[in-house]
Amino acid sequence: MTHPTLLVIAHGSRDPRHAATVHALTERVRAERPGLRVETAFLEFNAPSVPRVLERLAAQGADEVVALPLLLTRAFHAKTDIPSVLREARARLPRLRIRQADVLGPSPLLNATLGRRLREAGARPGDLPRTGLVLASAGSSDPEAIAVIAEIARELRHTGWCAVRPAFASALLPRTEDAVRELRAEGVERVAVAPYVIAPGRLPDRIAAGAEAAGADVLADVLGPAPELARLLLDRFDEARVPAGASLSA
Repeated sequence: MTHPTLLVIAHGSRDPRHAATVHALTERVRAERPGLRVETAFLEFNAPSVPRVLERLAAQGADEVVALPLLLTRAFHAKTDIPSVLREARARLPRLRIRQADVLGPSPLLNATLGRRLREAGARPGDLPRTGLVLASAGSSDPEAIAVIAEIARELRHTGWCAVRPAFASALLPRTEDAVRELRAEGVERVAVAPYVIAPGRLPDRIAAGAEAAGADVLADVLGPAPELARLLLDRFDEARVPAGASLSA
């Protein structure tokens, strides 16, 4: 094969909406770049597994794969789980060249996707000066991941919202409902909640429940198969397969 295969690696979930959303996203990636082979694999809960897909690709004659973590921050799965699975695959499949792409965030394209979902949920540009935003992520104990979420919240504060607060569905505080109530206590007139997660599942449901319990005015959907997110996957793929200073047309 002349071009590498893009292997999108998602975490997986017992919630069937998760895998359906991942597959919808990879279908959009295929539509964005016809001719690129795009495969999907999961770390757990869903099939196919990463080793199974890599074995199949090697058996079909693939010689290079770009493994792209469908993750928003560099935390445990990106730093430990996925590298471990890929190391084992390289040892079993020495003729298959496997590169690991970077995680998706941070990126202006992710911020653009957040904006899309908020507008779809009813956030209007004219309301931003009197609206506080809760940036609700899944949560992590990794300091690097926490710092990225905090930086994104600071960036969003400069896009017109009167205030922006990070919140977390696990591992850290505050929870979504606490961040919404904190903004209300500070006198913020309206509050919007933006889940900074890719696909539905237990933690996004927890974010939504917290937003509803605290009476948020706007609750955006998960990032999902947005066109901006599909373009970001292709950007990470291109960055991984082309050495610095080389041309994509080479």
